[in-house]
Amino acid sequence: MNALLAALVAGTFASMSAASIAQTTSDAPTHADQKAAKKQDEANKDAAVAQAKADKKKTEAQSEANEAAADAKLKNAKKAQ
Repeated sequence: MNALLAALVAGTFASMSAASIAQTTSDAPTHADQKAAKKQDEANKDAAVAQAKADKKKTEAQSEANEAAADAKLKNAKKAQ
């Protein structure tokens, strides 16, 4: 019974200290936090631009492949006549 009571008391103190830490870390963002957030936004924009460029290249390549396949089908159809 004493061990159970000790465990409950220890758990209460642990949760209280975790709540205390959470309160101290939820203060307004610091200058460093704001600077890091700005850098992250810039990196996200750069990544979005790079992804869009890659998607465009992929689409163009797929279009060229489809056109080549259509040309090949047309040649084969003409040979079959």
